[in-house]
Amino acid sequence: MIPTSRFDYDLPAELIAQAPAARRDGSRLLVVDRAARTVSHGMFSDLPGFLRMGDTLFRNNAAVLPARLHGRRTTGGKVECLLLRKLGEEPGGETWQCLVRPGRRLPPGTVFELSGGCLPAAVVSDNGDGSVLVRFAVAPGDSVAGAANRTGDVPLPPYIERRDGSRREEDRERYQTVYADRDRQVAVAAPTAGLHFTPEILGRIGALGVGTADVTLHVGLGTFRPIATATVEEHPIHSEVYEIPPATQRALFPPRSGRRIAVGTTTVRTVEDFLSRNAGPSPRTVVAEAALFLHPPATFRGTDVLITNFHQPRSTLLCLVAAFLAPGSADGIDWLLEIYRDAVSRRYRFFSYGDSMLIL
Repeated sequence: MIPTSRFDYDLPAELIAQAPAARRDGSRLLVVDRAARTVSHGMFSDLPGFLRMGDTLFRNNAAVLPARLHGRRTTGGKVECLLLRKLGEEPGGETWQCLVRPGRRLPPGTVFELSGGCLPAAVVSDNGDGSVLVRFAVAPGDSVAGAANRTGDVPLPPYIERRDGSRREEDRERYQTVYADRDRQVAVAAPTAGLHFTPEILGRIGALGVGTADVTLHVGLGTFRPIATATVEEHPIHSEVYEIPPATQRALFPPRSGRRIAVGTTTVRTVEDFLSRNAGPSPRTVVAEAALFLHPPATFRGTDVLITNFHQPRSTLLCLVAAFLAPGSADGIDWLLEIYRDAVSRRYRFFSYGDSMLIL
């Protein structure tokens, strides 16, 4: 059993990035060569120099829904509603799993209306896990997602501080990858390792003969949930829906001429869960639910190279990266913490809007 305390590290608050870099590819890049056991430092714009013909870049194309909505109860009190997952649709309405605030003052039966006088809503039931079911009354031709795109805010993680309305439009653009499929607004958190890519970087990568293959993982708030148990193995991992189209499935299996490069932990989770269930590609899009916790001493079936950001202490994402540094053992934990201490000393920027890491 691995004590969760092994995934603690000291991080000065000023290194938690509160805004994106001026340019997406202007973030720094820490490069780890596992075979040589070396660490080097550069810029994300250097990434194409580490790729080669025949490699395939696997990426999560999920788009972030502006899912943080504001409104008022019929009695006048303020309501904040965070859309988590659409559960049903019927004539004149949609049912969603949501987080609402103030939760204790919004029991089942509470009625509220979103800002702008649209979408009357009622709390239907308490799910017992901190979330509730909310039924929204939807006019013909409209939808809850449509209303969110008109009036909602991007659901930034809690460590990014925002005053009301500050950087709203910038966040709507920059907390979204340039390759996000805007018809797939299924994420309430961005696949942040992809935020560094620009059309120019993707063009340079394509010119090298590097392919791209997309998955769609419906990133949920569980990605930010810290490990609260005494040991890593006791942590109840969250689950997330994913979709893998046939072309991406084929790219995961031999014959291949290059490496499978995962952009972000959400892509790793998708690929590894899929390969744990399937011995070959399917002619149809596979839709499944990943409840896979990758921590030391995990091994990896379909990830040869990882592009990732710097993650929070005691997070499942930190566990995944430690496992990838030294598959099949727990040796990656101390090495990862050594790398992170070096990154702190060099003033790297951490978390969603922070700098990036390439693990070869």
